This record gives sequence, C-alpha cells and structure tokens, in this order.
Amino acid sequence: PLYTRNGASMFFICLFLHVGRGIYYGSYLYTETWNIGIILLFAVMATAFMGYVLPWGQMSFWGATVITNLLSAIPYIGTTLVEWIWGGFSVDKATLTRFFAFHFILPFIITALVMVHLLFLHETGSNNPSGINSDSDKIPFHPYFTVKDILGFLLLISLMMSLVLFSPDLLGDPDNYTPANPLNTPPHIKPEWYFLFAYAILRSIPNKLGGVLALVFSILILALFPLLQLSKQRSMMFRPISQCMFWILTADLLTLTWIGG
Repeated sequence: PLYTRNGASMFFICLFLHVGRGIYYGSYLYTETWNIGIILLFAVMATAFMGYVLPWGQMSFWGATVITNLLSAIPYIGTTLVEWIWGGFSVDKATLTRFFAFHFILPFIITALVMVHLLFLHETGSNNPSGINSDSDKIPFHPYFTVKDILGFLLLISLMMSLVLFSPDLLGDPDNYTPANPLNTPPHIKPEWYFLFAYAILRSIPNKLGGVLALVFSILILALFPLLQLSKQRSMMFRPISQCMFWILTADLLTLTWIGG
C-alpha cells in the first residue's frame, strides 16, 4: 500500500536525521545508548528490506534475489544459509512466506530494543547543542516537549498524506507495480532510496565478499565513533574541523545515494 511505502520513507528520513544529530552533538559518547541504537538501525533496515519484498513486484522479486544472494559470499555456510532463507533453491513463494513472518516478528524485537534504548537514555539524559549537562537548565517534559512532539508528529503526518495523495510514486519505483516474473529481469535493479548509499558501495567493489564486508562496515563504523573522540567537548559546535568532517560525511552519503540511483 502507498501509505506503508511512503511511511517507511518518512521513518527513514527521521532515522537519518536522528543519527546525524547524535553524531553532531556527540551522543555517541553515551556508548550503551549508542550501541543499542546501531543494533536498532540494523534491525530496522532488515525489516524495511523484508517489507519491500512483500508487494511481490518485479523490483521486489529481483531485489530479494540480488540481496539474499550476497549471503552466499560468507565462507562455508553461505550457500546453506541462502537456501534456508529462500526455503528452496531460488526465491519463490516459500521465501515470501518467510519474509512475511520475519517482517511481522522483527517489529516486536525492535520495540524491545527501543525500550532498552530509552532506558539507557533516561539514565544519561539526552545531549544538547552546547554539550554541557546542566541540571539547573532542565525543564519538565510535559507540557513543553509534548506540545513540540505533537506539532512535529502532525507536520510529518501532513507531509506523508501530501505524498500519498499528490505524488505517491515520488519516493518509489513504478516498476514494482509489474507482477514478479522470474523469466524477465528488469534493465535496472535498484532498492528503495534509503538503501541506495549501501547499494552504491556494494556495486563499487567487484568482489562479492569484499562488497558485503564494505556494506556491513559502512554501518558498523558508527561503533568506532566513541573511540575516535579525542576532544573533551561533546558537541561539534565549538570544533570547526569536526564540523567540516561531519558535512563532508553528509555530502558523501548524499553522493552515494545519487550514484546508487
């Protein structure tokens, strides 16, 4: 459905902004909260990929074929793992059933991880632009932040409804309306826009195992951020060199997304 697909796009926009904010404000120094967030990111990406397969259009079918085939690059167990995920020797109805089951179960796991994430965040408190933790400046969550959250939620819902009603295919691929056909390969197989940066990394490396490792480490590198922090200041507000590196990283991700498309 259109609202599901566009809702996923809105979710990933918020997710990328949240990760970007965490990097800019130095939230990665709260290592427990940050590492749970990385696990959450992997879980959300897996759920989104499985949800992308469920419409069973041309892009869904061939996207599932290409991405699951990457697991065969894992030494010793790769081929067995791929056949277990497929439920056979190729992507078929058994694969669709398994992906539907995983897509249903994973949100419950994500909910549990979110609760742990919030528990750690409640212990440390959120970071701020100045990077200074001052108890005297803290204010009650209600009504100050609840009003802002409600306004933000209404803005996002309005934006999503505008997308669904006026330009439903802006962030999707119309080829996915064509029913899946194993005998007809689309000329250009590409994932949803929020996976395009990873797809560009994957395509840039001719070796399958090397591409898979680069793809995984492009997310896992977030775990190294706490180790790379040498300054005593949390936020980048007073660190111009770090600000430049942050915007270069942002430009790199946008460029990779453009190349992947």
